[in-house]
Amino acid sequence: MSDPRSDRRRGRRGVVRSFVVGGLVGAAAAVVAPRLRRGHGPGPSMRPVAGLEAFEGAPCWQHDAEQTSAAGE
Repeated sequence: MSDPRSDRRRGRRGVVRSFVVGGLVGAAAAVVAPRLRRGHGPGPSMRPVAGLEAFEGAPCWQHDAEQTSAAGE
């Protein structure tokens, strides 16, 4: 039979290891995030779009426009 204290130690060691690995991954993400965001803003050709104009290029909008034009013929 296994020693319950040894099982507890092993479980605690797993929790600590998970915490350390999670901390390292989080720290790496915090360091890399500003570098990734730099230069990824909207380009000069991008302009804010308001209202239904924002949906005009979407496939659902095109499908609806085709359905409307077919019904009007």
